[in-house]
Amino acid sequence: MKIVVIGGGPAGRTAAMEASELGADVTLIEKNKIGGKCLNEGCVVVCGLNDVAKYLRNTKKFNEHGIINLNPEINFDKVTGGVKETIGKIRHILEVETREAGVNVVMGDALVEEGYVSVGSERHNYDKLIIGTGAGAFIPPVEGAEHALTYRDVLNIPEVPENLNIVGSGVIAAEFAGIFSAMGSKVRIFCRHSFLKMLDLDIKSYVVEKLLGDVEVLENTPVNAIRPDGLETDDGFFEGTVLLAVGMVPHSDAVKHLVDTGRNGEILVNSKMETSKEGVYAAGDVVGGIGLTPVARMEGVVAARNACGIHAEADYRYVPSSISLQYDVSFLKSESSTGSEGRVSEGHIPGSSGPDTFWRVLDGETGLSKVVFDAETGDINGLFAVSPSGRTTMAYMSKFLRDSYKIHDFDNFVETHPSTDSIYKLIRFLSKFE
Repeated sequence: MKIVVIGGGPAGRTAAMEASELGADVTLIEKNKIGGKCLNEGCVVVCGLNDVAKYLRNTKKFNEHGIINLNPEINFDKVTGGVKETIGKIRHILEVETREAGVNVVMGDALVEEGYVSVGSERHNYDKLIIGTGAGAFIPPVEGAEHALTYRDVLNIPEVPENLNIVGSGVIAAEFAGIFSAMGSKVRIFCRHSFLKMLDLDIKSYVVEKLLGDVEVLENTPVNAIRPDGLETDDGFFEGTVLLAVGMVPHSDAVKHLVDTGRNGEILVNSKMETSKEGVYAAGDVVGGIGLTPVARMEGVVAARNACGIHAEADYRYVPSSISLQYDVSFLKSESSTGSEGRVSEGHIPGSSGPDTFWRVLDGETGLSKVVFDAETGDINGLFAVSPSGRTTMAYMSKFLRDSYKIHDFDNFVETHPSTDSIYKLIRFLSKFE
């Protein structure tokens, strides 16, 4: 069986490797760089920049306590150059890994037709097609939007902006606010409605007050116009560089003639990642679902297995998410709250002292964990952890809840010590009241 995969990001590359391992003859077509947005422009870029931001914040904290006497100066050009170099090495590894899995990698623009895909003068016939073309930054219909930066431009700005105005209210806005405020920018976030609405209010308050305390968050403040030197709102003009972080738009134009798409351009799929066209599948950001790399990989595996005749369905229950700040802000929620209004309970506890939080005890900044649960059934409806280890912890909690663990099942849980994540301690305590 011949399978063509379009897009070398997390969804497409994973699908290609999975299909190859299942015995298919696979060709992967990528127009730019293997690794997609996550590696080359997104979450990996944030990881690199955030490591530097954490160091700067920790140094500042140690200075305040008189432990050290340092005043580091950042060389932003070296930072961005180092991030690019590191990403290049990772990308090379991914390319080698993909080819060694038996995938034929072709670089170039794909012209999609029924039964074949053309790349220049080359024609690649397929029995099944998997689309993983991803998504890009949404540019809102605001006057002067062409003057603003997006996440794609961050590694190419010459220096840390003195003033940075971020337009957006989600994860990307929060992450770049944390990074650039640590590097010395005066940062403002402009939200059309609420900031970080996916978070529990207690967790959001901790993020805004403790982790983004030097960032000005302006909620219910739509932007009227963007200028080369700032932006305008009903409250006036704000000088500085403008960064747009207002969502993503699926890259589906190349296949709209072949499959059905939704109002935002997302390719419509079912739980098997099947499109409206028989034999054509789609996965990742292009389907407009949960825009997370692990979810894209899961969807890629599901698409590949179904393309190869093996039944599989995507499982979106308890998907763990996180925001990269000084601490991980990690969370997962069930699709719908169980139980009646009177049975839903919650509890929260400060984070524990340990690696990366020990010196924060002096300032009461060790993090926060919160659990929302049904006291009658034991169902856990929501978990939130602000902790250096929260990202790892939440992934395992996702597995536990997918396997139908209840709150009382953690009564005898033993964690590794010392741990900065208090989520297990909190759940054990709450299980006594279930």
